[in-house]
Amino acid sequence: QVQLVESGGGLVQAGGSLRLSCAASGFPFSSYCMGWFRQAPGKEREFVAGVSRNGGATQYADSVKGRFTISRDNAKNTVYLQMNSLKSDDTALYYCAADRTTSPSTVAVRTTQFDYWGQGTQVTVSS
Repeated sequence: QVQLVESGGGLVQAGGSLRLSCAASGFPFSSYCMGWFRQAPGKEREFVAGVSRNGGATQYADSVKGRFTISRDNAKNTVYLQMNSLKSDDTALYYCAADRTTSPSTVAVRTTQFDYWGQGTQVTVSS
């Protein structure tokens, strides 16, 4: 069975850092593009960051560029999101997702492109 399990969320003060992890199982991880999305109350789910199958390409939402870094370790079937300089606007439920249809060197950024989703991990930034 396919499983994506996010962890690392929590409460942090503005300016602080968190590192989210997403452990994947039940599918060929290295054949999937991976992404992070977030959804805050009253807002639509939005793309945060994505990484291609081999980690060679990444994309970020403008709102997190320079602060967040996505990476993956295919040997561990894990994707990470390092979040620095956190702001109150970063408060949201963060989801990791997997896309099997995107070309190997391409990063998927649309919600509808992703096939598998985790349950999410809550990130709350106090200000």
